[in-house]
Amino acid sequence: MVLLLVTAVVVGACGKKTPPVTKVPVPPRPPATATPGPPPPAPERVDESLPVPPQPLSADAIGTRSLDDLNRDSPLRPVFFPLDSWELDTEGRAVASTNGELLKRYPTWMVTIEGHCDERGTAEYNLALGERRAIAVRTYLVSLGIPAERIRTVSYGKEFPFDPGHTDAAWEKNRRAHFVITAK
Repeated sequence: MVLLLVTAVVVGACGKKTPPVTKVPVPPRPPATATPGPPPPAPERVDESLPVPPQPLSADAIGTRSLDDLNRDSPLRPVFFPLDSWELDTEGRAVASTNGELLKRYPTWMVTIEGHCDERGTAEYNLALGERRAIAVRTYLVSLGIPAERIRTVSYGKEFPFDPGHTDAAWEKNRRAHFVITAK
């Protein structure tokens, strides 16, 4: 019996010891008020004036400009699209052809064509439509003889509107394929 008692005491003493728990002080709760204060005022809309896009550069001034200056005052014009369309119309082909001639004149330029949409439609729909628009312009430029490896495409959908307005005129400006010169 004594042996059993000694064994129980030894086994109990050899058990795992739990580390001490440090208590983190809890910040006091703010006193409850019977009636909450008035809600904060709604944010006010700030209408900012949009900068006027610059005129395209002359051909002799283009070759000497830095990449940032070229993109700020881009000689490459955007191609605009009708609502829910990625097909190039007559005017779109004319603009893309003009851009293609400029790309032929500067064969070291690399460009990214950004596909954009207006704010209507879901994000997924607009991303897909923007991609189709960028690819349509790229395909047309390749058919004009511009090497495909000089042209990248990306879709931004409705994320970066040129005109943040909510009118037909603003939406027309946002349905576009925008050119960015990425290397010269």
